[in-house]
Amino acid sequence: MTVAVAEPVLSRVETVMRAIEARIEGRALGPGARLPSVRGLADSMQVSKSTVVEAYDRLAARGAIVSRPGSGFFVSARPEPLSLTAIGPRLDRAVDPVWITRQSLEARPDSLRPGCGWLPPDWLPEAELRRALRQVARRGDAVMFYDTPQGHALLRQQMALRLTERGIRAHPDQLVLTDSVTHALDLIIRFLAEPGDTVLLDDPCYFSFQALARAHRLQMVGVPFGPEGPDLAAFERALIAHKPRFYITNSGLHNPTGATLSPVAVHRILRLAEMHGTLIVEDDAYADFEAEPGPRLAGFDGLDRVIHVGGFSKTISTGARIGAIAIRGDWVERLVDLKLAVSLSDNHLTAATVHRFLAEGSYRHHVDAMRTRLAEARGTVVRRLAEVGVTVPFVPQAGMFLWARLPAGLDAADVSRRALARGMVLAPGNVFSLSQGAAGSMRFNVAQCADPRVFSELARAMEG
Repeated sequence: MTVAVAEPVLSRVETVMRAIEARIEGRALGPGARLPSVRGLADSMQVSKSTVVEAYDRLAARGAIVSRPGSGFFVSARPEPLSLTAIGPRLDRAVDPVWITRQSLEARPDSLRPGCGWLPPDWLPEAELRRALRQVARRGDAVMFYDTPQGHALLRQQMALRLTERGIRAHPDQLVLTDSVTHALDLIIRFLAEPGDTVLLDDPCYFSFQALARAHRLQMVGVPFGPEGPDLAAFERALIAHKPRFYITNSGLHNPTGATLSPVAVHRILRLAEMHGTLIVEDDAYADFEAEPGPRLAGFDGLDRVIHVGGFSKTISTGARIGAIAIRGDWVERLVDLKLAVSLSDNHLTAATVHRFLAEGSYRHHVDAMRTRLAEARGTVVRRLAEVGVTVPFVPQAGMFLWARLPAGLDAADVSRRALARGMVLAPGNVFSLSQGAAGSMRFNVAQCADPRVFSELARAMEG
């Protein structure tokens, strides 16, 4: 497990080197780009010219830059690998967009993970999934061959039926399967946007939206988001000022707040998006946590301006990852071409196993039981958090997340670092906030809070 430690103090030369390396890693300075003059960089960083000269000499010795006598210093023709942490403002590692995922996946098996984004193994239908896998494995084609370009036909039929139950009319031919919801979102961004385009995000929002936008070199603009959804006045101002290519959101069981949009908010968002030529990507990964489906942007829009994404890794297994994109019919062929170019085929064995699990009917019993357990856990966790001084201003009706408020004066990143040193992974608020305005907030996964040590360790971490 990685334990956060204080970074060493950098010398002036190292500070200059780090600044140049960050610009190269973040692709602000591409191969062949001319570096600032020695005098210019010395003035802008308020260091001596000899400091800059030494920094440049060290970078040249590493092969990161080259000197051209009489012309200056230039980035080496050998590009550095992309570094997400170097794109945009440099953040404390404890609040960057991939910190929670990294810590949750690297933690020891016995670690506490109230900050992670998935269900514990004993909440998942292991026996049923094994049975479905055995049934599929008896057929050689599920193990031996690539799937069709659009994805497993029978699973697309099942998923189209499930979308209809939520008020989203989609023909199976409008669905494109992917290896996961994250893969689906990555594919959509490639499909819709070019580097430098602007994307509109909720603030707070699921941190992977930020990580994906950074990876694709998009400009991000945040809109305040609360229990009623996005601030619609701020949403309209952002559309006018920034002309974003698309808006990405969870319209149901929003991550991290747990909110679900009202029909009024859905209508207004769609109307504003249409007026300003903005597309919408609706990530509905948590749909099956709802007993009664709330309104969805794709349902009201009819898959015209809205692209809908869903999957099963949250409810079946993190090891049985499958995603699905529901999109307007005349875009399907181009999206499939892009999918073939970047990933060839999704996992046929996984798709066939998930289809078998859905088709035999046990999935509905599983999600019913899961919703009941989550409702019980939600009430317990709200009460236990209150006992240690953590409040939950808005309690969602479904799902696994609570967006909580720490006692006044506490910084969630500091608390998270102290908890990590004791073997517990938390989710500090600014991981989700583009504006870094959620320092006093924290997301809790109620399914991962059954161990009483969660609350005792949280209290210790808050004490300092």
